[in-house]
Amino acid sequence: MGYVNWSYEVLKKFCNDVFTSFGFSADEAQIITDVLLLSDLYGIESHGMQRMVRYHKGIEKGMIDVHAKLEIVFETPVSAVIDGHDGMGQLIGHKSMEIAIEKAKKSGIGIVTARNSNHYGIAGYYAKMACDAGLIGFSCTNSEAIMVPTFGRLAMLGSNPIACSMPAEPYPFFFDASTTVVTRGKLEIYNKLGKPLPEGWALDKDGHPSSDAPDVLKNIISKNGGGIMPLGGSTEALGSHKGYGYGMLCEIFSSILSLGMTSNYCMQGTKGGICHGFAAINPAIFGDPVKIKEHMSRYLQELRDAPKAEGQDQIYTHGEKEIAAMAVRMDTGIPVNDNTMLEVLDLCEFLKMDFSKYFGDYSPEKSNSIFENNY
Repeated sequence: MGYVNWSYEVLKKFCNDVFTSFGFSADEAQIITDVLLLSDLYGIESHGMQRMVRYHKGIEKGMIDVHAKLEIVFETPVSAVIDGHDGMGQLIGHKSMEIAIEKAKKSGIGIVTARNSNHYGIAGYYAKMACDAGLIGFSCTNSEAIMVPTFGRLAMLGSNPIACSMPAEPYPFFFDASTTVVTRGKLEIYNKLGKPLPEGWALDKDGHPSSDAPDVLKNIISKNGGGIMPLGGSTEALGSHKGYGYGMLCEIFSSILSLGMTSNYCMQGTKGGICHGFAAINPAIFGDPVKIKEHMSRYLQELRDAPKAEGQDQIYTHGEKEIAAMAVRMDTGIPVNDNTMLEVLDLCEFLKMDFSKYFGDYSPEKSNSIFENNY
């Protein structure tokens, strides 16, 4: 399967129209689209256009309530607990971080935890929201259980990403990573491409290493055992317990503090139950924010200028590759997998939208995937 490039504006128009067709308001559709396409612009294919089918099926099954209204169920000057009432994850995430930012500007810090949500896209989007407001941003989420704890054989934690962003020049510090070796979305991409998984990514139902993407994905859905390894792999010698521990930090700030569902109960039947955590910190509570930003910028530049390993000509700081990827994709287009475009065609047929209005005479090839993209 190959890829086809589409301009940002084409995909933005398409996504906005899809989400308004599902019943979201124009403003809501814009937020969801913005989260989705930032992922593709940053080169994070696993959480971009290829996630459209997940949202389609979630709405169809009643897991995602298009008309849900989130509720603040507990609040202090520096914190809040949100009940998303099964709404769209991006909308719950966006509002939660807005609340955290508002509290940080008033009180120096804002921490918000949310329950009863759904998949919210890349965690980094919400950290970036705070950074764009001149604050330090943090976000994490749990998800359907896909991480097998160290020495286990049954997935008990989600991919549980952690994201942090902080203002700096010439571009911000931006870190966003799962606490598993890879995300489920990466397995879905390898499945679409019909490629074996790299060694060190996944485990079969008995807890043994596996490169069989369809089998691992089926086991995740059926809860028969197996899943994705924590950061560090499956042995303590390589640091598996560290990734497992980072995943637990995400559970604490998302599902535990919100009294929501832990990963092993999420995404079952018609209930998503995903939980998120957000924080915004005003650097001004530590002194002069301008000097702090300058200090951070100087250190990042020193990292980039540090001696390079033999055969290497560049040291990247976190967020640098994303900025470069965005520039390229805004210029040459966003690459979308042919199998994802086939799912887009199915979505257009379901919503009675004219596929050719957006994509002209392009016709996606028939999928060779041996496992239906599901969740």
